[in-house]
Amino acid sequence: MTANEAQREPVDNRDIYDITFIGAGPVALYGMYYAGLRLTRFKAIDPLEETGGALTALYPEKYIYDVGGFPKITAKELAQHLHEQATQYPHTLCLGERVESLERGDDGILSITTQAGVHFSRTVIICAGLGAFTPRKLELPDVERLDGHGIYYAVRRKADFAGRRVLIVGGGDSAFDYSMMLEPVAKSITHIHRNSFFSAHEDSIRKVQASTVEMRFPFWEVKAIHGDDHVTGATIHQTKTGEEIDLEIDAIIFNLGWLTSLGPIVDWGLTLDGNAIAVDRRMRTNIEGVYAAGDICTYDGKLKLISLGFGEVAIAVNNAKNYVDPRAKVAPGHSTDKHEIALKKASRKTKQNQPKELAVPPTKH
Repeated sequence: MTANEAQREPVDNRDIYDITFIGAGPVALYGMYYAGLRLTRFKAIDPLEETGGALTALYPEKYIYDVGGFPKITAKELAQHLHEQATQYPHTLCLGERVESLERGDDGILSITTQAGVHFSRTVIICAGLGAFTPRKLELPDVERLDGHGIYYAVRRKADFAGRRVLIVGGGDSAFDYSMMLEPVAKSITHIHRNSFFSAHEDSIRKVQASTVEMRFPFWEVKAIHGDDHVTGATIHQTKTGEEIDLEIDAIIFNLGWLTSLGPIVDWGLTLDGNAIAVDRRMRTNIEGVYAAGDICTYDGKLKLISLGFGEVAIAVNNAKNYVDPRAKVAPGHSTDKHEIALKKASRKTKQNQPKELAVPPTKH
């Protein structure tokens, strides 16, 4: 047994991992892959019952356009690829568990408490996305009453909108993605926006404007929603001129942003900047051994992109590896060589009666 293997033995009956990811969304999944590549013993904890985060929970059939290597790919397919990439190495997935507290002991071991028990780890990488989030809603009389009966805040299945007349509200990437996604299947799409500018990518705006989608902007808003048991229409108005139009529609998709909350994270002693965790250029937080990556973290120049999150979590994993084993270089070297070595060593350890969760990749801990 090498010195590095010796430090992986349970201490005081605690099963201590090298790296624990809080979250199992796209950034965490890529981090799991990198953790396997660096031969660390790792697990991921997530409150959802499946991996993929918002990709699978909110919009599995929406196309993602800004991930390297894929001109376009559905969110569900991207999550599946990331899951397959992550789980090729020995791993533990603890799904359906919500992390309530994170504490660092005097011995440097981090205790991660969920409703199912306590997990122990030498390092933690927080990849919790936006935290807990709920959609922003218009303060109109019938919004709550018709929620789920023609009013939507995300699109899980394109088939639900086949042959329907759809009103899309919003100027961000999701709004334009939904217009592009549903144009081939919907009977008609009207897309309105209340501002004089869009926050979506320019190419997405260009594609929607060149499509059959009826665009109305700037300063167009929903004034009223009509329907008894289901949405049958809406009144939209131009707030500068007062012009009103009554639309016959079957569905409204609101994309007005999200109200986010860090939940229990605010009590973990982390330095926060607004609704995000402050990190340095090594993705380190103010707590030793704790890192953050993806939408949950912030620093000067931060952009909230999946592709950027992949780079951030790679930085976090490589620095966590060096923290766990100071003899290991932060720079990982060529992935081609390390991938083959990692799989061979993982296979040998499986045959040497390693702990059960290392022998067969489980789906629940």
